[in-house]
Amino acid sequence: MRARDLLCPKPGGLYCAPGDFFIDPVRQVERALITHGHSDHARPGHGSVLATRETLDIMAIRCGEDFAGSTQAARFGETLTVNGVSVTFHPAGHVLGSAQIAVEYGGIRIVASGDYKRQPDATCAAFVPIPCDVFITEATFGLPVFKHPPDTEEIARILTSARQFPERSHLIGAYALGKAQRVIRLLRDAGHHETIYIHGALAKLCEYYESRGVALGDLQPATVETGTKADFAGAIVVGTPSPFVDRWARRFPDPIACYASGWMRIRQRAKQLGVELPLIISDHADWDELIDTITETGAGEVWVTHGREEALVRWCELSGISARPLHLVGYEDEGD
Repeated sequence: MRARDLLCPKPGGLYCAPGDFFIDPVRQVERALITHGHSDHARPGHGSVLATRETLDIMAIRCGEDFAGSTQAARFGETLTVNGVSVTFHPAGHVLGSAQIAVEYGGIRIVASGDYKRQPDATCAAFVPIPCDVFITEATFGLPVFKHPPDTEEIARILTSARQFPERSHLIGAYALGKAQRVIRLLRDAGHHETIYIHGALAKLCEYYESRGVALGDLQPATVETGTKADFAGAIVVGTPSPFVDRWARRFPDPIACYASGWMRIRQRAKQLGVELPLIISDHADWDELIDTITETGAGEVWVTHGREEALVRWCELSGISARPLHLVGYEDEGD
């Protein structure tokens, strides 16, 4: 059997013909395997969904309890059989519950990574390289210019700023799922034990992380219309990126706009967004981590998807590894 007969790109997403299922489909399908809970990978309306317990719970929080006709929870390392195809979920290190999905059939093992990162993260299980014949990798930051600094150094920068400007508040833009909780936990681990104020859009997901054993400390709402600007002097506020440009941000005293994203490596993007203190904190692998991961899997063939595909394909070819871009559409960088 050829690898492309086991998994192949279709308009609906990555399709497994022998198992009759899709991985992270971008359209409603009868049978879906989901790598993680970000909305570009986890869409509602499928007939059945197989994912980790955390991903299923996150989909219920974000999409409603009836997001699929039926669901089944997969445990890391447990091999399940779907229409004769062996399927195993392994940690991806992207967000809570995120998984790589290994598909085995006819003597071929293909690992679909979904999104992944290699930096340590106390809010989710660490990435585990899985030996395989074909590795399907994302390439969100698939250019040599992208090299993420240690997240502890970025967090130290915001704490230094908070000490230097105690009269001002610091507003950190961070995606609601994964990034916000990681930033909060990094602040706690760096010794910041004061109240952290959060936008209402983060509340349910932060509560869920806490229920899964991820300690986030004292969190209070920053969206209530009570109190004065002075109440937030010296405070750190975490919210989704979009409210920072509207009236919500104006309630805080002389706020310093911060944004936690791998894209903050690009100064022009930070400037365009009005970010005063960019924080290069990404939930995706950088260039060095991408090529290290490919090497560690031992894959003889690599398929590259959603990102800077061409550069990574070229690196593989120069390294003697067969590679091709999948050109899948419908995936964004929600967890950057």
